[in-house]
Amino acid sequence: MATNSPRAVFVTRETDYELLIARHATREQARFFLATRGQQIAEVEGRHDRFEATLKAARAAVPGDWRQALVRRADFDRFLFGPEDVIVAVGQDGLVANVAKYLDGQPVLGVNPAPDLYDGVLVRLPLAALGRSLVASAQGDTAVERRTMVEARLDSGATLLSLNEIFVGHRSHQSARYRIGVGDTAEDQSSSGIIVASGTGATGWARSIMLATGNTVALAPEERAIGYFVREPFPSVATRTTLQAGKLTDTPLLVTSRMNDGGVIFADGIEQDFLAFGWGEQVRIATAAQTLRLVTAA
Repeated sequence: MATNSPRAVFVTRETDYELLIARHATREQARFFLATRGQQIAEVEGRHDRFEATLKAARAAVPGDWRQALVRRADFDRFLFGPEDVIVAVGQDGLVANVAKYLDGQPVLGVNPAPDLYDGVLVRLPLAALGRSLVASAQGDTAVERRTMVEARLDSGATLLSLNEIFVGHRSHQSARYRIGVGDTAEDQSSSGIIVASGTGATGWARSIMLATGNTVALAPEERAIGYFVREPFPSVATRTTLQAGKLTDTPLLVTSRMNDGGVIFADGIEQDFLAFGWGEQVRIATAAQTLRLVTAA
């Protein structure tokens, strides 16, 4: 019986304080490092303490007959998420995006430990509502947003999933050469890369590009559509700039690499987790079959 009970899986990432200690070995060395630069460790330590208090309270809200697990972001790819799991992301919005590609329909509840620091677009469930929301989520009795995700599939079969956006370009973020195709239109381009975003990602990196270029693509979080944005396309005798931005529903974006080395595809800003994208390889980018089930209320 116990093995079939729901499991609350808490997902977190290291706090700034923990990263400082990991870098400097001791609190005193970290304090000295900051003090020599006119900064105080108390502020960073205070945020860490507030996070720990929120996590402790969140774990205490789990029903007594449930199982629990705690997973750090660096271990997501080695953790086995089960079908009976309810995921609780305690941290900033990006944490939800980081874990989304490892899930298969499990409900995700986001708790914001620092509303004065994080926007809380995805981590918006009040701590006081967590207990009843966990129970309701396990019973399928919650309000849920099914947020569209993006899939990049190489012609070799390798795939990458993203909640926010897929980046295609050179690892240096400098000049990338490729052929881009939408439907019957295709052209060779040179740019600082392509961003392909979901409706969720349209409020992040893609939004910055839209503000800078004026190429606006309207996307809703649950809409089965993606938007593509070419960063700084460069016209030349061999390259064109006709395909700069657009909205895609049933039509995928096709990109063929013209890079002998340094070509990469990565998701949600995690550059370390990438697919190599060498000369002649083609990637197909479209809406994914998988969606994120984001719990919004019990």
